[in-house]
Amino acid sequence: MDASPDFPRQSRVPVFNLPGVVTASIALMMAIHAARTLLLPDDWDIRLFDALALLPVRWTLWIDPDRAQAVIDAAAKVEVPGYAEAVETYIRVFANDPEPKLWTFASYALLHGSWLHVIFNSVWLAAFGSPVARRCGAWRYGLIGLAGTVAGAALHVAIDPLSTAPLVGASAGVSALMAAAARFVFQPPAAGYGSQPWQLPPRRPPETLPELLRNRTAVTFLIIWLVTNLLFGIIALPFGAEGTTIAWDAHLGGFAVGFFLFPFVDPLSRSPR
Repeated sequence: MDASPDFPRQSRVPVFNLPGVVTASIALMMAIHAARTLLLPDDWDIRLFDALALLPVRWTLWIDPDRAQAVIDAAAKVEVPGYAEAVETYIRVFANDPEPKLWTFASYALLHGSWLHVIFNSVWLAAFGSPVARRCGAWRYGLIGLAGTVAGAALHVAIDPLSTAPLVGASAGVSALMAAAARFVFQPPAAGYGSQPWQLPPRRPPETLPELLRNRTAVTFLIIWLVTNLLFGIIALPFGAEGTTIAWDAHLGGFAVGFFLFPFVDPLSRSPR
């Protein structure tokens, strides 16, 4: 006689089973890029880009207007006809409109340089944002993503303050969620669970740094991630449109914040260690 519990028949498993907040995030990124590429006239798209993208040089000149000549000198080294002249024109315009646009430290994540760029970010967000959203809920998922986005922008401005290339893409926020997920998704299964299909292992606090460093799978993931992002700094990958930047340093800033912030917002964490 079969003593197994008589569970009801399961309905067909959906092809996509993402948390609602992750689905909404991906849909928003896709919708914005579709509107920009398919619906908006060029002049409207330029205005939207100017309003939302992060421009490091804008912050540099707002903090220290005397660095204008350093910006022009840096632009002169770019071997693009007319580029230095365009930068000089921008500086003259900026002198009449020195608004720093604080919101661009977050809003740049809504823009992407190409369909390849937005699809790439969507895939990684689905893979690593989903476990964070399921474990922590929508608002903590959003907090980690936003904190990573802002931190990535801040590190990019600090490392490349004279850059006249706009920063776009959700990569820094996605990197923060990847780092948060890395704190718990690679944990070995709890002993005594998994022998029966209805036995779900208990959720455990995230791994401490020493535990993570002893976890071979987690360490391998972290090394691959770091090496990949070093390649972003060495090789110009074709994710963005001309004149945009998908910055490895923004990825690094987002990843660091997600990694260290997660234990403080994770509902299953013990006291911060």
